[in-house]
Amino acid sequence: MSEKRDYYEVLSVERGATADDIRKAYKREALKHHPDRNPGDAAAEAKFKACNEAYQVLSDDEKRRIYDQFGHAGLEGGGFQGASDVFAHMQDLFAEMFSGGGFGGFGGGGGQRRQARGGDLRMQARLTLREAAFGVKREVTVHAPVRCDDCSGTGAKAGTKPETCGHCRGSGHVSNARGFVMFTTPCPKCQGQGVVIKHHCKTCEGRGAVEKSRKVVVAFPAGIDAGQRLRVPGQGMPGPMGAPAGDLYVEIDVEEDTRFERDGADLVTRFHVSFADAALGAEVRVPALGEADTEEAQPTVALKIPAGTQSGSVFTMKNQGIPRLDGRGRGSLIGVVQVDVPTSLSDRAKKLIQELHDELQPAAPAESGDVETDGTAGSQRARVAAAK
Repeated sequence: MSEKRDYYEVLSVERGATADDIRKAYKREALKHHPDRNPGDAAAEAKFKACNEAYQVLSDDEKRRIYDQFGHAGLEGGGFQGASDVFAHMQDLFAEMFSGGGFGGFGGGGGQRRQARGGDLRMQARLTLREAAFGVKREVTVHAPVRCDDCSGTGAKAGTKPETCGHCRGSGHVSNARGFVMFTTPCPKCQGQGVVIKHHCKTCEGRGAVEKSRKVVVAFPAGIDAGQRLRVPGQGMPGPMGAPAGDLYVEIDVEEDTRFERDGADLVTRFHVSFADAALGAEVRVPALGEADTEEAQPTVALKIPAGTQSGSVFTMKNQGIPRLDGRGRGSLIGVVQVDVPTSLSDRAKKLIQELHDELQPAAPAESGDVETDGTAGSQRARVAAAK
């Protein structure tokens, strides 16, 4: 029995959840357990990886259908990779059992062995915040076996080709009866390949692939985030005997930015205002993320702050954040105010601030309820003094 948690439970959704519900749940759970938000927390990192794995399955209609029907076993190495694989496996089994009688459409005379697909490759790509926000095409270097050009991946010498294995009749497996039970094992002559090579290719020595570095162009879409993964079809390991190659999976990492913190599609930035601007109100310029910004030319957006703005105040500027991965607009730019208090003052500045301090002090209350006032501040102070 698999020890993995149910994918629906991982994302906290019902089995009948819509694709949009799953997407929203993934964003919520991935953000909660992201390693950047939980540094050094191994449990959070494990949950983050589990969220990604669950989303990769439940966001794919075919994989989700297989998972709903077969569970984890339908997706893992010990199970089936798709519905077609289920029936192909059954056909191979029936063909083997009925090979002597030529069982109908299962390929009489032993059936034809299903061609195996190549293995998948995984690598990591590190993007800047701007590249992740607006998308980028980049060449990545893949160090892995590639199909041998001299034999077209068959492993056989040029001018020859692999021959059907006579021991298993091309099925790749043999069956042995023990009592009333039939056991199937890989063919010992062809090692489960279904074919044998009499004359090996000298370049790849019969393997059908050679080690080589190659360049692959990967298109990273706008709005992609750290922890997500791209699939590049057909750029994985070459398949055996010329079978289709596997896929390349590129895991995304995003560099930290000195100006911004990312929160999903939103950006958080801290900007400074002077003490006078905070007290009186002003229009200020807030750092923004631009598609073509550089160190020399960084874009800003205008923001009006009201009089009396306090340090730590938060302002939200809509549609100035990260483009959403689904293409539905951009997130918000969230500005957090930092009021700069002067640390070095001239004598005149000190005098002016002292006058401001005195002006802002609340008036002292009178100590006697019988004090009269004639409406002038001087008379009122005199009467209060006399009352004392």
